[in-house]
Amino acid sequence: MSRFYLTTAIDYANGDPHLGHAFEKIGADAIARYHRLIGDDVRFCMGMDEHGQKVAQTAAARGVEPQALVDELAGRFAGMWRRLNISNDRWVRTTDAHHRRGVKALIERALERSPDDFYEKSYEGLYCVGCELFKRENEIQDGRCVLHPTRELQWTEERNWFFRLTNYQDFLRAHFDAHPDFLRPASRRNEILALLESGLEDISITRARLSWAIPFPRPTSDGVDQGTWVWFDALPNYLTDTGYPDADWEAWWPAQLHVVGKDITRLHAVIWPAMLHSAGLPLPHGVWGHGFVTLGGEKFSKSSGVSLELDEAINRFGADAFRYFLIREVPWDADGAFSWERFTDRYTSELANGLGNLASRATSMIGKYHGGVVPASPLAASEDVASAVQRYRAAMDSNLLHTGADVAFEVVRTANALVAEKQPWKMAKDPALAGELDAVLATMVRYLAVSAVLLSPFMPGKAAELWARLGSGRESLPGLDELAALDVSGWTVQPEGILFPRPEVAAPA
Repeated sequence: MSRFYLTTAIDYANGDPHLGHAFEKIGADAIARYHRLIGDDVRFCMGMDEHGQKVAQTAAARGVEPQALVDELAGRFAGMWRRLNISNDRWVRTTDAHHRRGVKALIERALERSPDDFYEKSYEGLYCVGCELFKRENEIQDGRCVLHPTRELQWTEERNWFFRLTNYQDFLRAHFDAHPDFLRPASRRNEILALLESGLEDISITRARLSWAIPFPRPTSDGVDQGTWVWFDALPNYLTDTGYPDADWEAWWPAQLHVVGKDITRLHAVIWPAMLHSAGLPLPHGVWGHGFVTLGGEKFSKSSGVSLELDEAINRFGADAFRYFLIREVPWDADGAFSWERFTDRYTSELANGLGNLASRATSMIGKYHGGVVPASPLAASEDVASAVQRYRAAMDSNLLHTGADVAFEVVRTANALVAEKQPWKMAKDPALAGELDAVLATMVRYLAVSAVLLSPFMPGKAAELWARLGSGRESLPGLDELAALDVSGWTVQPEGILFPRPEVAAPA
Protein backbone atom coordinates (compact mmCIF):
# COMPACT_ATOMS: atom_id res chain seq x y z
CA MET A 1 0.00 0.00 0.00
CA SER A 2 1.38 3.39 -1.03
CA ARG A 3 1.00 6.47 1.10
CA PHE A 4 -0.59 9.47 -0.55
CA TYR A 5 -0.50 12.79 1.32
CA LEU A 6 -2.78 15.36 -0.31
CA THR A 7 -3.39 18.97 0.74
CA THR A 8 -5.47 21.91 -0.41
CA ALA A 9 -4.82 25.59 0.09
CA ILE A 10 -5.96 26.63 3.55
CA ASP A 11 -8.77 29.16 3.31
CA TYR A 12 -8.31 32.71 4.52
CA ALA A 13 -10.51 33.57 7.50
CA ASN A 14 -12.07 36.86 6.47
CA GLY A 15 -15.33 35.78 4.80
CA ASP A 16 -17.67 32.88 4.17
CA PRO A 17 -16.83 29.96 1.84
CA HIS A 18 -17.65 30.66 -1.81
CA LEU A 19 -17.81 28.70 -5.05
CA GLY A 20 -14.10 29.02 -5.72
CA HIS A 21 -13.33 27.41 -2.37
CA ALA A 22 -15.87 24.66 -3.03
CA PHE A 23 -14.49 23.88 -6.49
CA GLU A 24 -11.01 23.29 -5.08
CA LYS A 25 -12.20 21.15 -2.16
CA ILE A 26 -14.53 19.04 -4.29
CA GLY A 27 -11.76 18.42 -6.80
CA ALA A 28 -9.21 17.54 -4.14
CA ASP A 29 -11.75 15.27 -2.47
CA ALA A 30 -12.27 13.45 -5.78
CA ILE A 31 -8.50 12.91 -5.97
CA ALA A 32 -8.40 11.59 -2.39
CA ARG A 33 -11.33 9.24 -2.99
CA TYR A 34 -9.79 7.98 -6.22
CA HIS A 35 -6.54 7.15 -4.45
CA ARG A 36 -8.47 5.21 -1.83
CA LEU A 37 -10.17 3.29 -4.66
CA ILE A 38 -6.79 2.18 -5.97
CA GLY A 39 -5.70 1.08 -2.51
CA ASP A 40 -3.53 3.96 -1.31
CA ASP A 41 -3.27 4.96 2.35
CA VAL A 42 -4.51 8.54 2.04
CA ARG A 43 -3.88 11.49 4.34
CA PHE A 44 -6.03 14.43 3.21
CA CYS A 45 -5.39 17.80 4.86
CA MET A 46 -7.38 21.04 4.67
CA GLY A 47 -7.66 23.96 7.05
CA MET A 48 -7.80 27.65 7.78
CA ASP A 49 -5.27 30.49 7.37
CA GLU A 50 -6.09 32.69 10.36
CA HIS A 51 -3.37 35.31 10.82
CA GLY A 52 -2.53 38.48 8.94
CA GLN A 53 -3.50 42.08 8.47
CA LYS A 54 -6.68 41.31 6.55
CA VAL A 55 -8.05 39.20 9.41
CA ALA A 56 -7.16 41.88 11.94
CA GLN A 57 -8.90 44.55 9.85
CA THR A 58 -12.03 42.43 9.34
CA ALA A 59 -12.24 41.69 13.06
CA ALA A 60 -11.83 45.36 13.91
CA ALA A 61 -14.57 46.32 11.46
CA ARG A 62 -16.90 43.85 13.18
CA GLY A 63 -15.90 44.97 16.66
CA VAL A 64 -14.66 41.52 17.75
CA GLU A 65 -11.32 40.03 18.68
CA PRO A 66 -9.46 38.29 15.85
CA GLN A 67 -9.61 34.90 17.61
CA ALA A 68 -13.39 35.14 17.96
CA LEU A 69 -13.67 35.95 14.25
CA VAL A 70 -11.53 33.05 13.09
CA ASP A 71 -13.28 30.62 15.45
CA GLU A 72 -16.62 31.58 13.95
CA LEU A 73 -15.41 31.35 10.35
CA ALA A 74 -13.60 28.06 10.90
CA GLY A 75 -16.89 26.61 12.08
CA ARG A 76 -18.69 27.83 8.98
CA PHE A 77 -16.07 26.46 6.61
CA ALA A 78 -15.93 23.10 8.38
CA GLY A 79 -19.73 22.90 8.31
CA MET A 80 -19.85 23.57 4.57
CA TRP A 81 -17.25 20.90 3.85
CA ARG A 82 -19.27 18.40 5.90
CA ARG A 83 -22.35 19.29 3.88
CA LEU A 84 -20.44 18.69 0.65
CA ASN A 85 -19.19 15.33 1.99
CA ILE A 86 -15.53 16.32 1.79
CA SER A 87 -13.54 13.40 3.21
CA ASN A 88 -10.52 15.22 4.67
CA ASP A 89 -9.17 13.48 7.75
CA ARG A 90 -6.90 16.39 8.74
CA TRP A 91 -7.84 19.97 9.66
CA VAL A 92 -5.14 22.57 10.33
CA ARG A 93 -5.72 25.99 11.82
CA THR A 94 -2.77 28.34 11.86
CA THR A 95 -3.78 29.62 15.32
CA ASP A 96 -3.31 26.10 16.75
CA ALA A 97 -0.49 25.88 19.28
CA HIS A 98 1.23 23.01 17.46
CA HIS A 99 1.24 24.88 14.16
CA ARG A 100 2.66 28.00 15.76
CA ARG A 101 5.42 25.92 17.35
CA GLY A 102 6.13 24.18 14.04
CA VAL A 103 6.43 27.45 12.14
CA LYS A 104 8.89 28.79 14.69
CA ALA A 105 10.91 25.56 14.52
CA LEU A 106 11.03 25.68 10.71
CA ILE A 107 12.21 29.31 10.65
CA GLU A 108 14.82 28.67 13.34
CA ARG A 109 16.07 25.63 11.43
CA ALA A 110 16.47 27.72 8.27
CA LEU A 111 18.16 30.55 10.21
CA GLU A 112 20.65 28.06 11.60
CA ARG A 113 21.33 26.10 8.41
CA SER A 114 21.22 28.98 5.91
CA PRO A 115 21.91 32.24 7.77
CA ASP A 116 22.84 34.04 4.56
CA ASP A 117 19.24 33.61 3.37
CA PHE A 118 18.02 36.17 5.93
CA TYR A 119 18.78 39.84 6.26
CA GLU A 120 17.03 43.02 7.35
CA LYS A 121 16.33 46.06 5.29
CA SER A 122 14.18 49.16 5.27
CA TYR A 123 11.56 48.72 2.60
CA GLU A 124 8.88 50.70 0.89
CA GLY A 125 6.33 49.68 -1.70
CA LEU A 126 2.65 49.13 -2.57
CA TYR A 127 1.10 46.43 -0.43
CA CYS A 128 -2.11 44.51 -1.19
CA VAL A 129 -3.84 43.47 2.00
CA GLY A 130 -6.03 41.09 -0.02
CA CYS A 131 -2.99 39.12 -1.24
CA GLU A 132 -0.86 39.96 1.81
CA LEU A 133 1.89 40.70 -0.72
CA PHE A 134 3.92 43.63 -1.98
CA LYS A 135 2.98 44.02 -5.63
CA ARG A 136 5.20 44.31 -8.69
CA GLU A 137 4.39 46.80 -11.45
CA ASN A 138 3.07 44.04 -13.71
CA GLU A 139 0.64 43.01 -10.94
CA ILE A 140 -0.97 46.46 -10.75
CA GLN A 141 -3.60 47.80 -13.14
CA ASP A 142 -5.15 51.25 -12.84
CA GLY A 143 -3.43 51.65 -9.49
CA ARG A 144 -4.96 48.50 -8.00
CA CYS A 145 -4.03 44.87 -7.58
CA VAL A 146 -5.29 42.86 -10.55
CA LEU A 147 -6.55 40.13 -8.18
CA HIS A 148 -8.27 42.48 -5.71
CA PRO A 149 -9.45 45.46 -7.80
CA THR A 150 -11.85 46.72 -5.10
CA ARG A 151 -9.06 47.24 -2.54
CA GLU A 152 -6.82 50.26 -2.28
CA LEU A 153 -3.12 49.41 -2.39
CA GLN A 154 -1.31 50.64 0.71
CA TRP A 155 2.05 52.40 0.53
CA THR A 156 4.13 50.73 3.24
CA GLU A 157 7.47 51.82 4.66
CA GLU A 158 9.17 49.84 7.44
CA ARG A 159 12.24 47.86 8.40
CA ASN A 160 11.67 44.09 7.97
CA TRP A 161 13.42 40.78 7.78
CA PHE A 162 13.91 39.61 4.20
CA PHE A 163 14.34 36.15 2.69
CA ARG A 164 16.98 35.97 -0.03
CA LEU A 165 14.82 34.26 -2.66
CA THR A 166 17.37 35.22 -5.30
CA ASN A 167 19.67 32.56 -3.79
CA TYR A 168 17.27 29.92 -5.14
CA GLN A 169 16.84 30.91 -8.78
CA ASP A 170 19.35 28.35 -10.08
CA PHE A 171 18.14 25.70 -7.65
CA LEU A 172 14.54 26.11 -8.80
CA ARG A 173 15.46 26.01 -12.48
CA ALA A 174 17.39 22.80 -11.90
CA HIS A 175 14.50 21.32 -9.91
CA PHE A 176 12.00 22.10 -12.66
CA ASP A 177 14.34 20.56 -15.24
CA ALA A 178 14.84 17.41 -13.18
CA HIS A 179 11.16 17.04 -12.22
CA PRO A 180 8.98 18.01 -15.21
CA ASP A 181 5.81 16.96 -13.33
CA PHE A 182 6.57 19.01 -10.23
CA LEU A 183 4.15 21.74 -11.31
CA ARG A 184 1.09 20.94 -13.39
CA PRO A 185 -0.80 21.54 -15.59
CA ALA A 186 1.63 22.62 -18.30
CA SER A 187 0.19 26.14 -18.44
CA ARG A 188 1.14 26.74 -14.77
CA ARG A 189 4.60 25.28 -15.31
CA ASN A 190 5.20 27.59 -18.26
CA GLU A 191 4.16 30.62 -16.20
CA ILE A 192 6.65 29.81 -13.44
CA LEU A 193 9.43 29.03 -15.91
CA ALA A 194 8.84 32.46 -17.45
CA LEU A 195 8.99 34.01 -13.97
CA LEU A 196 12.30 32.28 -13.25
CA GLU A 197 13.64 33.47 -16.59
CA SER A 198 12.70 37.08 -15.79
CA GLY A 199 14.45 36.87 -12.41
CA LEU A 200 13.33 36.54 -8.80
CA GLU A 201 13.32 39.21 -6.12
CA ASP A 202 14.00 38.89 -2.40
CA ILE A 203 10.86 39.01 -0.29
CA SER A 204 9.93 40.73 2.96
CA ILE A 205 8.92 38.01 5.43
CA THR A 206 8.01 40.04 8.52
CA ARG A 207 5.81 43.00 9.35
CA ALA A 208 6.71 45.53 12.04
CA ARG A 209 3.21 46.70 12.96
CA LEU A 210 1.32 43.40 12.85
CA SER A 211 0.26 42.01 16.20
CA TRP A 212 -2.09 39.30 14.84
CA ALA A 213 0.70 37.02 13.67
CA ILE A 214 3.16 34.37 14.83
CA PRO A 215 6.10 36.28 16.34
CA PHE A 216 9.24 36.07 14.21
CA PRO A 217 12.06 34.47 16.25
CA ARG A 218 14.31 37.54 15.99
CA PRO A 219 13.65 41.28 16.31
CA THR A 220 15.32 43.65 13.89
CA SER A 221 18.62 45.29 14.89
CA ASP A 222 16.79 48.38 16.10
CA GLY A 223 14.96 46.17 18.64
CA VAL A 224 11.54 46.10 16.93
CA ASP A 225 9.67 42.81 17.34
CA GLN A 226 8.29 41.47 14.10
CA GLY A 227 5.23 39.47 13.11
CA THR A 228 5.82 36.65 10.65
CA TRP A 229 4.48 37.39 7.18
CA VAL A 230 1.24 35.45 6.75
CA TRP A 231 2.53 33.29 3.87
CA PHE A 232 5.64 32.27 5.84
CA ASP A 233 3.11 31.15 8.45
CA ALA A 234 0.52 29.58 6.12
CA LEU A 235 2.68 27.53 3.76
CA PRO A 236 4.26 25.44 6.56
CA ASN A 237 0.82 24.06 7.50
CA TYR A 238 1.48 21.22 5.07
CA LEU A 239 4.53 20.30 7.09
CA THR A 240 3.19 20.94 10.60
CA ASP A 241 0.21 18.67 9.89
CA THR A 242 2.64 15.73 9.76
CA GLY A 243 3.62 16.45 13.35
CA TYR A 244 6.73 18.47 12.56
CA PRO A 245 8.95 19.07 14.48
CA ASP A 246 7.97 16.16 16.75
CA ALA A 247 8.93 12.54 16.18
CA ASP A 248 7.69 10.58 13.14
CA TRP A 249 6.80 13.58 10.97
CA GLU A 250 8.93 12.09 8.20
CA ALA A 251 6.48 9.18 7.90
CA TRP A 252 4.20 11.46 5.86
CA TRP A 253 6.55 14.07 4.48
CA PRO A 254 7.06 15.00 1.69
CA ALA A 255 3.51 15.45 0.45
CA GLN A 256 2.59 13.82 -2.83
CA LEU A 257 0.40 16.70 -4.01
CA HIS A 258 -0.53 20.28 -3.10
CA VAL A 259 -3.78 21.41 -4.77
CA VAL A 260 -3.99 25.22 -5.05
CA GLY A 261 -5.56 27.92 -7.17
CA LYS A 262 -3.58 29.34 -10.07
CA ASP A 263 -3.35 32.75 -8.36
CA ILE A 264 -1.11 31.33 -5.61
CA THR A 265 0.98 29.00 -7.76
CA ARG A 266 4.06 31.23 -7.40
CA LEU A 267 3.92 30.94 -3.62
CA HIS A 268 3.69 27.14 -3.75
CA ALA A 269 6.07 26.46 -6.64
CA VAL A 270 8.73 29.09 -5.89
CA ILE A 271 8.64 30.43 -2.33
CA TRP A 272 7.60 27.21 -0.55
CA PRO A 273 10.29 25.05 -2.22
CA ALA A 274 12.89 27.71 -1.43
CA MET A 275 11.80 27.80 2.23
CA LEU A 276 12.06 24.03 2.50
CA HIS A 277 15.44 23.87 0.80
CA SER A 278 16.73 26.64 3.05
CA ALA A 279 15.79 24.48 6.02
CA GLY A 280 17.32 21.37 4.44
CA LEU A 281 13.98 19.59 4.05
CA PRO A 282 12.63 17.60 1.07
CA LEU A 283 10.28 19.27 -1.39
CA PRO A 284 6.72 18.05 -2.09
CA HIS A 285 6.45 15.75 -5.08
CA GLY A 286 3.98 17.94 -6.93
CA VAL A 287 1.80 21.05 -7.09
CA TRP A 288 -1.43 21.29 -9.10
CA GLY A 289 -2.62 24.81 -9.93
CA HIS A 290 -6.28 24.63 -10.95
CA GLY A 291 -8.13 27.41 -12.74
CA PHE A 292 -11.00 29.64 -11.70
CA VAL A 293 -14.76 29.17 -11.79
CA THR A 294 -16.34 32.25 -13.30
CA LEU A 295 -19.82 33.74 -13.42
CA GLY A 296 -20.41 36.07 -16.34
CA GLY A 297 -16.66 36.08 -16.97
CA GLU A 298 -15.82 37.20 -13.41
CA LYS A 299 -13.93 35.13 -10.82
CA PHE A 300 -15.83 34.22 -7.67
CA SER A 301 -14.34 36.02 -4.68
CA LYS A 302 -15.37 38.09 -1.69
CA SER A 303 -13.26 41.05 -2.72
CA SER A 304 -14.58 41.25 -6.30
CA GLY A 305 -18.19 41.08 -5.17
CA VAL A 306 -18.91 38.12 -7.47
CA SER A 307 -20.71 35.56 -5.37
CA LEU A 308 -23.18 32.73 -5.41
CA GLU A 309 -24.77 31.28 -2.32
CA LEU A 310 -23.39 27.78 -1.89
CA ASP A 311 -26.44 26.71 0.09
CA GLU A 312 -28.67 27.76 -2.79
CA ALA A 313 -26.59 25.79 -5.29
CA ILE A 314 -26.59 22.69 -3.08
CA ASN A 315 -30.31 22.95 -2.38
CA ARG A 316 -31.10 23.02 -6.10
CA PHE A 317 -30.50 19.28 -6.67
CA GLY A 318 -28.47 18.10 -3.69
CA ALA A 319 -24.80 18.08 -2.72
CA ASP A 320 -23.81 15.19 -4.97
CA ALA A 321 -25.39 16.71 -8.06
CA PHE A 322 -23.61 19.98 -7.34
CA ARG A 323 -20.27 18.18 -6.91
CA TYR A 324 -20.79 16.26 -10.13
CA PHE A 325 -21.75 19.34 -12.10
CA LEU A 326 -18.68 21.33 -11.09
CA ILE A 327 -16.31 18.51 -12.00
CA ARG A 328 -18.06 17.74 -15.31
CA GLU A 329 -18.48 21.37 -16.33
CA VAL A 330 -15.22 23.02 -15.26
CA PRO A 331 -11.95 21.58 -16.62
CA TRP A 332 -9.53 20.81 -13.82
CA ASP A 333 -6.66 22.19 -15.89
CA ALA A 334 -8.33 25.44 -17.09
CA ASP A 335 -10.96 28.02 -16.22
CA GLY A 336 -14.65 27.30 -16.58
CA ALA A 337 -18.02 28.94 -16.03
CA PHE A 338 -20.96 28.27 -13.73
CA SER A 339 -24.50 28.90 -14.88
CA TRP A 340 -27.84 27.82 -13.48
CA GLU A 341 -29.03 26.86 -16.97
CA ARG A 342 -26.11 24.48 -17.53
CA PHE A 343 -26.55 23.06 -14.04
CA THR A 344 -30.20 22.24 -14.74
CA ASP A 345 -29.48 20.89 -18.22
CA ARG A 346 -26.69 18.58 -17.09
CA TYR A 347 -28.63 17.38 -14.06
CA THR A 348 -31.68 16.61 -16.19
CA SER A 349 -29.95 14.97 -19.13
CA GLU A 350 -27.18 13.05 -17.36
CA LEU A 351 -28.35 12.35 -13.83
CA ALA A 352 -32.15 12.23 -13.94
CA ASN A 353 -32.75 10.98 -17.49
CA GLY A 354 -29.43 9.17 -17.89
CA LEU A 355 -28.20 7.43 -14.75
CA GLY A 356 -31.35 7.67 -12.66
CA ASN A 357 -33.63 6.37 -15.40
CA LEU A 358 -31.24 3.53 -16.19
CA ALA A 359 -31.19 2.45 -12.54
CA SER A 360 -34.99 2.56 -12.34
CA ARG A 361 -35.39 0.56 -15.56
CA ALA A 362 -32.86 -2.10 -14.61
CA THR A 363 -34.13 -2.70 -11.09
CA SER A 364 -37.81 -2.60 -12.04
CA MET A 365 -37.40 -5.05 -14.96
CA ILE A 366 -35.34 -7.45 -12.85
CA GLY A 367 -38.03 -7.19 -10.19
CA LYS A 368 -40.76 -7.87 -12.74
CA TYR A 369 -39.08 -10.63 -14.75
CA HIS A 370 -36.83 -12.32 -12.16
CA GLY A 371 -38.29 -11.57 -8.74
CA GLY A 372 -35.57 -9.01 -8.08
CA VAL A 373 -32.65 -11.43 -8.49
CA VAL A 374 -30.09 -10.67 -11.18
CA PRO A 375 -30.01 -13.65 -13.57
CA ALA A 376 -26.89 -15.76 -13.90
CA SER A 377 -24.92 -14.70 -16.94
CA PRO A 378 -21.34 -14.84 -18.17
CA LEU A 379 -19.32 -11.72 -17.37
CA ALA A 380 -20.85 -9.26 -19.79
CA ALA A 381 -19.21 -6.31 -21.49
CA SER A 382 -15.76 -7.30 -20.21
CA GLU A 383 -13.90 -5.42 -22.93
CA ASP A 384 -16.01 -2.29 -22.36
CA VAL A 385 -15.35 -2.39 -18.63
CA ALA A 386 -11.62 -3.01 -19.02
CA SER A 387 -11.31 -0.15 -21.52
CA ALA A 388 -13.29 2.25 -19.33
CA VAL A 389 -11.22 1.43 -16.23
CA GLN A 390 -7.95 1.86 -18.13
CA ARG A 391 -8.96 5.26 -19.55
CA TYR A 392 -10.42 6.34 -16.23
CA ARG A 393 -7.18 5.53 -14.42
CA ALA A 394 -5.13 7.40 -17.02
CA ALA A 395 -7.30 10.52 -16.58
CA MET A 396 -7.40 10.40 -12.79
CA ASP A 397 -3.68 9.67 -12.46
CA SER A 398 -3.15 12.86 -14.49
CA ASN A 399 -5.59 14.81 -12.25
CA LEU A 400 -7.84 15.46 -15.26
CA LEU A 401 -10.95 15.02 -13.18
CA HIS A 402 -13.38 16.27 -15.83
CA THR A 403 -12.06 13.62 -18.23
CA GLY A 404 -12.34 10.94 -15.57
CA ALA A 405 -15.96 11.94 -14.89
CA ASP A 406 -16.71 11.80 -18.61
CA VAL A 407 -15.24 8.29 -18.90
CA ALA A 408 -17.31 7.22 -15.89
CA PHE A 409 -20.48 8.56 -17.48
CA GLU A 410 -19.57 6.94 -20.78
CA VAL A 411 -20.39 3.63 -19.07
CA VAL A 412 -23.89 4.97 -18.40
CA ARG A 413 -24.26 6.11 -22.02
CA THR A 414 -23.15 2.69 -23.26
CA ALA A 415 -25.71 0.96 -21.03
CA ASN A 416 -28.51 3.23 -22.21
CA ALA A 417 -27.52 2.58 -25.83
CA LEU A 418 -27.76 -1.16 -25.13
CA VAL A 419 -31.26 -0.71 -23.68
CA ALA A 420 -32.36 1.37 -26.67
CA GLU A 421 -31.02 -1.25 -29.07
CA LYS A 422 -32.28 -4.42 -27.34
CA GLN A 423 -35.54 -3.09 -25.88
CA PRO A 424 -35.68 -5.73 -23.14
CA TRP A 425 -39.36 -5.05 -22.37
CA LYS A 426 -40.14 -6.40 -25.86
CA MET A 427 -37.72 -9.32 -25.52
CA ALA A 428 -39.60 -10.39 -22.39
CA LYS A 429 -42.65 -11.16 -24.54
CA ASP A 430 -40.80 -13.81 -26.56
CA PRO A 431 -39.84 -16.97 -24.57
CA ALA A 432 -37.25 -17.82 -27.24
CA LEU A 433 -35.27 -14.73 -26.19
CA ALA A 434 -35.18 -15.59 -22.48
CA GLY A 435 -31.46 -16.33 -22.46
CA GLU A 436 -30.61 -13.16 -24.34
CA LEU A 437 -32.88 -11.16 -22.04
CA ASP A 438 -31.04 -12.52 -19.01
CA ALA A 439 -27.73 -11.42 -20.53
CA VAL A 440 -29.06 -7.92 -21.23
CA LEU A 441 -30.43 -7.47 -17.71
CA ALA A 442 -27.23 -8.71 -16.12
CA THR A 443 -25.20 -6.43 -18.38
CA MET A 444 -27.31 -3.44 -17.33
CA VAL A 445 -26.62 -4.17 -13.68
CA ARG A 446 -22.91 -4.69 -14.32
CA TYR A 447 -22.69 -1.35 -16.13
CA LEU A 448 -24.52 0.30 -13.22
CA ALA A 449 -22.19 -1.30 -10.68
CA VAL A 450 -19.11 -0.16 -12.59
CA SER A 451 -20.52 3.35 -12.97
CA ALA A 452 -21.22 3.51 -9.22
CA VAL A 453 -17.55 2.79 -8.51
CA LEU A 454 -16.17 5.15 -11.16
CA LEU A 455 -18.52 7.98 -10.18
CA SER A 456 -17.95 7.57 -6.42
CA PRO A 457 -15.11 10.14 -6.20
CA PHE A 458 -17.43 12.78 -7.68
CA MET A 459 -20.74 11.98 -5.98
CA PRO A 460 -20.00 9.57 -3.14
CA GLY A 461 -23.43 9.69 -1.54
CA LYS A 462 -25.41 8.83 -4.67
CA ALA A 463 -22.82 6.26 -5.73
CA ALA A 464 -23.25 4.48 -2.41
CA GLU A 465 -27.04 4.71 -2.74
CA LEU A 466 -26.91 3.22 -6.24
CA TRP A 467 -24.58 0.44 -5.06
CA ALA A 468 -26.98 -0.42 -2.23
CA ARG A 469 -29.94 -0.57 -4.64
CA LEU A 470 -28.08 -3.08 -6.81
CA GLY A 471 -28.05 -5.49 -3.87
CA SER A 472 -24.56 -6.96 -3.96
CA GLY A 473 -24.71 -7.78 -0.26
CA ARG A 474 -21.45 -5.89 0.18
CA GLU A 475 -21.57 -2.59 2.06
CA SER A 476 -18.45 -0.97 0.67
CA LEU A 477 -17.63 -0.32 -2.95
CA PRO A 478 -15.02 -2.55 -4.56
CA GLY A 479 -11.67 -1.17 -5.64
CA LEU A 480 -10.83 -0.49 -9.26
CA ASP A 481 -8.79 -3.66 -9.55
CA GLU A 482 -11.89 -5.72 -8.71
CA LEU A 483 -14.08 -4.44 -11.53
CA ALA A 484 -12.72 -6.67 -14.28
CA ALA A 485 -13.95 -9.79 -12.45
CA LEU A 486 -17.11 -8.26 -10.94
CA ASP A 487 -19.91 -10.83 -11.21
CA VAL A 488 -23.40 -9.50 -10.54
CA SER A 489 -25.20 -12.84 -10.84
CA GLY A 490 -27.51 -13.48 -7.89
CA TRP A 491 -27.57 -9.92 -6.60
CA THR A 492 -30.95 -8.88 -5.22
CA VAL A 493 -31.95 -5.44 -6.46
CA GLN A 494 -34.08 -2.89 -4.64
CA PRO A 495 -36.37 -1.21 -7.20
CA GLU A 496 -37.99 1.29 -4.82
CA GLY A 497 -37.10 4.97 -4.85
CA ILE A 498 -35.89 7.55 -7.35
CA LEU A 499 -32.15 8.12 -7.49
CA PHE A 500 -32.34 11.55 -9.14
CA PRO A 501 -35.80 13.18 -9.13
CA ARG A 502 -36.51 15.20 -12.24
CA PRO A 503 -36.23 18.96 -11.71
CA GLU A 504 -39.92 19.56 -11.38
CA VAL A 505 -40.06 17.28 -8.31
CA ALA A 506 -36.53 17.74 -6.97
CA ALA A 507 -36.57 18.56 -3.27
CA PRO A 508 -33.95 20.61 -1.41
CA ALA A 509 -31.17 18.49 0.14
